[in-house]
Amino acid sequence: MFDPVIAPSGTLLGLLQRGRGDGTLHALTAPRAEALAALNHCVLSDPRHDWQVENRSLYYARLYLDLSGELDEIERHLFDAEDILDECESRTGLALAVLGHLASYGRRDALELLRRYAAVGTSWAWALDELALRDDDAGLRALAAPVLARFPADADGEAALAAAVRDAFEPRPWRLWAHDPRQSIGTRVRAAQETGSFDQWQRQMRPSGPRPGWSVQAVFDWAQQGIERGAALHVPAARCLTAVAGPEDRPEIVEAARTGGDGARCTALRYLADGNDPDALDLIESAVATGSTVVVEAAVDAFERMRSVAAVNRARGWAHRPDALGAAAGRILACRGGAQDTELVLGALREAVRGEGPDAPTLWTLVDGAGRLGIACAAPVLRHIYRETASSHLRGRAARALAATDPSFPAGFAVECLWDCEETTREVAARHAETGDARVVDQLRRLAADPAEEADVQTAVRSRIGPDMPAV
Repeated sequence: MFDPVIAPSGTLLGLLQRGRGDGTLHALTAPRAEALAALNHCVLSDPRHDWQVENRSLYYARLYLDLSGELDEIERHLFDAEDILDECESRTGLALAVLGHLASYGRRDALELLRRYAAVGTSWAWALDELALRDDDAGLRALAAPVLARFPADADGEAALAAAVRDAFEPRPWRLWAHDPRQSIGTRVRAAQETGSFDQWQRQMRPSGPRPGWSVQAVFDWAQQGIERGAALHVPAARCLTAVAGPEDRPEIVEAARTGGDGARCTALRYLADGNDPDALDLIESAVATGSTVVVEAAVDAFERMRSVAAVNRARGWAHRPDALGAAAGRILACRGGAQDTELVLGALREAVRGEGPDAPTLWTLVDGAGRLGIACAAPVLRHIYRETASSHLRGRAARALAATDPSFPAGFAVECLWDCEETTREVAARHAETGDARVVDQLRRLAADPAEEADVQTAVRSRIGPDMPAV
C-alpha cells in the first residue's frame, strides 16, 4: 500500500483526512455535496499512515449520519472489479468498518451491504467480523453456505477452512455454524475447529529457538542466524542471556558488545543496558560510532530503555550531539529528566520539527515530555504539530501536552477535540473544554448518550456535566 497523499491542513479534505474535530464542524457548515465528496474520498482512499492503529471509522460513520449520507460510493468501491484483483485488506477495511458502525446506529442499508460483501467480497472475513458484532443469528446463519463455499472440499480447502476458523477475530459466526444440522455446514465447521485446536497444540509442543542448557555463544549464534534471515532476534536473545549467563560470562559478553558480529553485538548491548552494567554506556557510545546500521539502532534502543541516574546524566551530555544518540538523549530527558532539562527538551522538540517535520517519529516522546515538564514555551510548537501532523495519535499527544502548557487550550483546541477521531483525544477534551460554548454542552451530552462511545470518554463527560445541566 502506498503512503496516502494528505491535503493541506487548512482544507476540508485535509481536516477530514487527519480526523480532526474541525473537519466535522467544517463539513456540517459546508455545502452538503462538497462535504460528502470529501468524506467519500477519505473512506474510499484510506488516509491513515498506520491503518491498523489509527481510528477513523467511528468518526466517519458519525459524519455520514449527520449528513444523512448515501452509501452509493461505498457500494461501488466494495463491488468494483478491483476487489477481485487486490486482496489487501487495507483497500476495503475502512469502508467495512464504517459500515459496521452505521449498522450499529440502525442504518439498514449498511447492514445489507455488509451481508452482500461477506458473501462475495475478497475481504469477506473483515465483513464477517463486523457482522458478528451487529447482526442477528438469522442473518449470520444465512451466510454459512456462501462463506463455506469458498473452501473446496479437498485437503487444501479443509486446511484453509481450519486456518480461517482458527484465526477469526470474532468467533461468533463459526460457533453458530458449528451447530448447523447440515453436514456440509455443521460437520465441516466442527472438524475445522478441532483441526485448528490441534495445530495450535502442536506449535506449542514444538517451540523453536533457545533451549535450556544453551551457552552464551549459542545464544549469540542464534541471534546472528536471525539477522542473516532478516529477522531481528537480539531482544529475545538478550532475555535468553539473562537465564543462561553467569558472572563468569561477563568478560565474553562485554567483548561481544565491543567487537562481536552484528547479532552478538546487538544482543550483548541490550543485555548489558538492561542490567545497568557499568560499562554499558561507554559501549553504547562506541557502537554508535563504529557499528553498522543494525548495531547503531540496537544501541540507541538499548540506551533509551535505561532508567538509571547515570543514563540520565549521560543523556544531558549527549543531548547536543547531531546524531541518533543525541536524538535518543533528548527523548530520555523528555521521559525521565527534571526541570533543569527543560531547555534541552524544548531544543530537541524544535529541532525535530525543523529537521523532520510534524510527523517525525521522535516527536511522540518529545511532545509527551513537553507536557510532563509543563514547558509553556513549547505551546507554539505543540500547536503547530497539532494542526499539521497526519497522525491522529500524535495529535492526541499534542492535545494532552497543550492541556498542560497552554492556557488557551480549554477555549481553543479542546472544543474541536470533542469531535476528534481518537477516543483518548475526546477524553482530554471532555475534561478540559470550556462549557460556555453551546456546541460544547450539546456535544458532551451526545457523547454521554452514544452507545458507541468509549466508556472512558463517557466517564470524563459525566464528571463535567449532570443530567439537569441547562444548555447555554
